[in-house]
Amino acid sequence: MTTDDEPELEHEAAELVRPYVITNGRDLLDGNEFSLITLVTVQAEPPRTKPLDPEKLRLLELCSGGFLSIAEIAGYTRLPVGVVKILVSDLAREGHLYSRAPIPSAQLVDRQILEEVLNGLQARFG
Repeated sequence: MTTDDEPELEHEAAELVRPYVITNGRDLLDGNEFSLITLVTVQAEPPRTKPLDPEKLRLLELCSGGFLSIAEIAGYTRLPVGVVKILVSDLAREGHLYSRAPIPSAQLVDRQILEEVLNGLQARFG
């Protein structure tokens, strides 16, 4: 006998199993080099390898337009960030993707230097 709740339970189970299947049961390593703002794009000359999984092909398609962050990729693919990090890590290791660290935020400039520059500009140009 089936109940009305069974289709909902099957859907929840599918959502839990899918990331496990996509990553082949792997988990993030402790020394993961990818943060949410790490930028990723396709290599100029990707290697010829065995056929890729549909999720990896989707990542390559997304990244072919230019740099995207890990967070953007997760948003476009609707995959969990951890799964995206694992897939990006695989593709980067295989030579398909190029990643670069995000540009560090600017350091605070000494206020006195800014005031001296402002005073110099005002003295010169009025």
